[in-house]
Amino acid sequence: MTDDLLRRVIAKAAEEALPPTVTADELGEAERELGFPLPPLLRRLYLEVADGGFGPDYQLFSLRDAIAAREEERWPAGVLPVLEWGCGMYAAIDCEHARATVLLYEPNGLGSDDDEHLAWYVDADELTGWLETWLAETGWYEEDAEETIEMPHWTPARERLAL
Repeated sequence: MTDDLLRRVIAKAAEEALPPTVTADELGEAERELGFPLPPLLRRLYLEVADGGFGPDYQLFSLRDAIAAREEERWPAGVLPVLEWGCGMYAAIDCEHARATVLLYEPNGLGSDDDEHLAWYVDADELTGWLETWLAETGWYEEDAEETIEMPHWTPARERLAL
């Protein structure tokens, strides 16, 4: 499944000019800097597809830009921002799980008394599903998306923000 998915991601990503992939040494250094390993599929995207520049709408960050975005804001433990949707919204990966849950950080609906953990939602249970949605052009972010999608809150947010 993963090899087939990667082939399809590479084919779609190649429709645009892509930056080179990261090296294994660069990836290892990034993981040391982050203090946690990336999930296997996310590692393969950076090693085999490109160092960002592909994916839904505004496209994945380069690994360096993902680390920089993480350093600029307060992120839950083990979470890596991978894409900025605009208006303060981000896609992020829960790197503490091999399936790589894809999260949506959407702070715009928070009231002044709301806890920040309420801005975290599950966009996709795993990175494979998120990529399949992008390949099928059926994501909530597509211009012609007709239905409103209710995403569940990401329940580990409160605990992980406290770390």
